[in-house]
Amino acid sequence: MSTYQLFATTPKAMETILTDELRTFGINNIKATMAGVAFQGDLETAYRACLWSRTANRILLVLSSFEVKTQEDLYNGVQQINWFEHINPEDTFAVSFSAKNSQAINNTHFGALKVKDAIVDQMRDTFQIRPSIDTERPNIRINVYLQGEQAQLSLDLSGESLHRRGYRDVNIRAPMKENLAAAMLLRCGWPEIAKHKGTLIDPMCGSGTLLLEAGMIAADYAPGLLRDYFGFIGWKKHDAECWNKLRMEALQRRKTGMERLPIIVGFDQNKQTVKTALAHIANAGLQNKIHVERRDIEDAEPAESWKTGLLICNPPYGERLGDEQETAELYKKFGESLKAHFIGWKAAMIISNPELGFRLGIRSQKPITLFNGALECKLLRLNIEESNFFIPKARNQEERITKVLAINTAQQPEKEFKSRVELMSEDEPLEVSADKNDERVGAVDFANRLKKNFKKLSKWAKQNAITCYRIYDADLPEYAAAIDIYAGEQTWINVQEYEPPKTIDQHKADQRLAGLLSEIPQVLGVDNAQVFLKIRKKQRSTDQYEKHDDQGRFHIIEEGGCKLLVNFEDYLDTGLFLDHRPIRKLIQQQANNKRFLNLFAYTGSATVHAAIGGAKSTTTVDMSNTYIEWAKKNMALNKNAGEHEFIQADCLDWLKTEANEEDRRQYDLIFLDPPTFSNSKRMDDVFDIQNDHVQLIKNATALLADNGVLYFSTNFRRFKMELSALSDLSIEDISASTIPEDFLRNPRIHYCWKISK
Repeated sequence: MSTYQLFATTPKAMETILTDELRTFGINNIKATMAGVAFQGDLETAYRACLWSRTANRILLVLSSFEVKTQEDLYNGVQQINWFEHINPEDTFAVSFSAKNSQAINNTHFGALKVKDAIVDQMRDTFQIRPSIDTERPNIRINVYLQGEQAQLSLDLSGESLHRRGYRDVNIRAPMKENLAAAMLLRCGWPEIAKHKGTLIDPMCGSGTLLLEAGMIAADYAPGLLRDYFGFIGWKKHDAECWNKLRMEALQRRKTGMERLPIIVGFDQNKQTVKTALAHIANAGLQNKIHVERRDIEDAEPAESWKTGLLICNPPYGERLGDEQETAELYKKFGESLKAHFIGWKAAMIISNPELGFRLGIRSQKPITLFNGALECKLLRLNIEESNFFIPKARNQEERITKVLAINTAQQPEKEFKSRVELMSEDEPLEVSADKNDERVGAVDFANRLKKNFKKLSKWAKQNAITCYRIYDADLPEYAAAIDIYAGEQTWINVQEYEPPKTIDQHKADQRLAGLLSEIPQVLGVDNAQVFLKIRKKQRSTDQYEKHDDQGRFHIIEEGGCKLLVNFEDYLDTGLFLDHRPIRKLIQQQANNKRFLNLFAYTGSATVHAAIGGAKSTTTVDMSNTYIEWAKKNMALNKNAGEHEFIQADCLDWLKTEANEEDRRQYDLIFLDPPTFSNSKRMDDVFDIQNDHVQLIKNATALLADNGVLYFSTNFRRFKMELSALSDLSIEDISASTIPEDFLRNPRIHYCWKISK
């Protein structure tokens, strides 16, 4: 057999795991690079990697490498290959093209077309017939990677990503890919634990990915056995005899391995998710081998007869606005459950915020960096032993707010501040200086800064007819809060404290907050009752849509000619995101005679702006009935023409359904501002903006009329737009122009793009 240059791709930070895996296949001459591993071998080696690799994405067989300084160099380099050796003229093929640091070609769609043209022209000139394109299941899939001036042309032997094992319902979104789940298990020593009959438990099993990957590893079950399509099946040089021999060997190994499976159990609190996991388990032929039941995390504990082993899970990351404190409480409860029921076990979980791991109260080994899509995460590995237990500094926020206000009342007896223990924003923790021992001096410094900001920004606001704006945003790190002015029939001050880091003495933090509260009314000239304080608080998963109090006091403010309702007491937020003021103004300016769609609409303020701007029709979609009713009230305050539709629905499902309709809706202007993360009980699946934004944008643009514009915004600070996956769209980053003057201290408050077809 011939020896080939091969390359296995893998998610970033998994190269070492893939290298170790390839060595177990007897492969040598391995060289790890960024997001992949190069190696050599014959076809049997390549087939074995396709069939058995649990961590690779694709296996590429390198056909040639050549220099590309111009577009024609790419065309000529592809034509140097005799393509009749690989496909017949009547066959099908597909091309994937990527480029990095190339001066010649930086548009991936154009590069793919150039490669396609070179192949088609060669075959047509020789046979007067050309192969056709099939992006789903072509006879061969061609991969071209252009780095600088060097191109590598390969056959994609996998055909589609190897993480697609074949057991998952393709209509179900997963919070993690199968090869990431396998990498977690391999790094946690699961193969050795399974060999000794140790138990595996996933207490938050979701659709069952970790359970299935654990079962397949323990059963010596090749991850490619369920797949009926690989990229080499239609290749003219495919060795069917060799492939069949490897499959028969894998089938026999699976049969033997299934007889020695240890106990594998999954729990999840969601009934529909449990059904999905059971369906996936059945698809893999592991029914009666993996047990799943509906059970809350607090009730997750092993049976007495189960041997100690590995507890592993992919818990919520807490990235969603309004969910951080809830998630922190979940981790605290999870840690208590581990300490109570899993002594002697190993545990592992993947998280994006290392602070959440601290909430467990159990010391971990050195975290391992992995990537869930583009999101950088840490794999925590724990030995559940009493010697590793510690007590994290817990904060009861309701007690804390009472304490802060008591301190403030003692300082200013005549003052009574209204307060609600609620969420602030997604801003990162701020380092606080401990140099100032005299808090009274610090409060004076704060007052001076607030006065200076107010003088400058009030003048700017008046010149621009702005009535609601941010006046202070942790300008002095010791006084870490955001302060917003809302002016209507009177003036209200909305204060949001940024939670101090755990390195700061709690009493000192409380004194500073009390000092801040005492200075605000004096500097801004407002009555004490018009100052509202918000601090983080534990919430249930649906609390972002529900009332936190029942005062029912709404106030009318004006913005850009629109009347809008705000509430400072009852709800998580006031009803108006001040940082989106410029994008709302832009929508109003562009809405005349347009059909406008507002997705994840919140209280519909953007819809009101579109209506005031002369929109022919508006459609407002949000999952929360609370916010839809609020949006209707906002619209009712404003006299305008046009047709206005309000829809209470899961935006993801609604958008997917509408995008797939033959006679689909069409809009000239769309505003799309989704949450960062959501696992609400009202949604069937977990939503993650980084992992899911490509499909979300594609579905939204499917409703975009010719010459229409989509404005897409997110407040996820680590967000990276997958431009290569959206290469058929025109995408312009307009973030800088949508950050208003009063938020310039915090330019990452949101990102925004203008998108058109």
